[in-house]
Amino acid sequence: MLQPIIIEGEQIGGQLSTTSDVENYPGFAEAIKGPWLMEQMKSQALSFGVRFMADNIVSVDLSSRPFRVSGRRDTYLAESLIICMGAQAQWTNVPGESVYRNFGVSSCATCDGFFYRGQEVAVIGGGNTAVEEALLLSTIATKVTLIHRRDTLRAERILQDRLSRATNVEMRWNTVVEEILGSPKTGATGLRVRNTQSGSLDEIAVGGVFVAIGHKPATSLFAGQLQLTPTGYIEVASRTTQTNIPGVFAAGDVTDEHYRQAVTAAGMGCMAALDAERWLNGIPAEVAAA
Repeated sequence: MLQPIIIEGEQIGGQLSTTSDVENYPGFAEAIKGPWLMEQMKSQALSFGVRFMADNIVSVDLSSRPFRVSGRRDTYLAESLIICMGAQAQWTNVPGESVYRNFGVSSCATCDGFFYRGQEVAVIGGGNTAVEEALLLSTIATKVTLIHRRDTLRAERILQDRLSRATNVEMRWNTVVEEILGSPKTGATGLRVRNTQSGSLDEIAVGGVFVAIGHKPATSLFAGQLQLTPTGYIEVASRTTQTNIPGVFAAGDVTDEHYRQAVTAAGMGCMAALDAERWLNGIPAEVAAA
């Protein structure tokens, strides 16, 4: 009974709308298609009276209520606002990457690692995310090649120590990917890499490629208005989805740089809806969280 409006944005359904097989969302014993799951969620919301607006937001004014959200087509006023614009994996943009994305190229080992059980895979990156992906894949794949453009990792020492104990992980230092190789029938089959010191080219045969060079949350609209972390994610109060502005809440990948799963984002969406409802009814966040 709160007259909710959802402004869909350019990529309706977010990252799941471009995910082929989803195996780790609760309630489905078999893999399901990401676009189908998003259609079901939209239909469910529509059945409860939610209004969907096909618009792209270009500016927001959170200085006073009602909050003003301006799109390319219209301007929207709201007594409460839930920000769930998600994040996008950062890609290398080398030739072949976009061609084989979701067909041998992934940005999520938790989501897609199982597809490469018993195969050789490669991970691109050198930070915490890359090392965590490599460690997870080392329990699934027969061999993991970690490709890093420098000669030292940026990951935390404890992760580096764990990686050094993984016997099936090979490091490729001072190496950059020039091209992802493959074919339309088989998907990605390997990498063409270049040593940054010698300039020599080499090819690595792998069944899967995991790009782990970070994620970028869609939070640029809120810079200067909401409190953001050093990496650009929206800060929320402990045990709530409340931002530093009363009545403005955030959920999902705009706040989460650790888990980045559909189920955790959906759970935070539920939290944000409850937080917004309680706030509109005058219940303080610290009481609601107690």
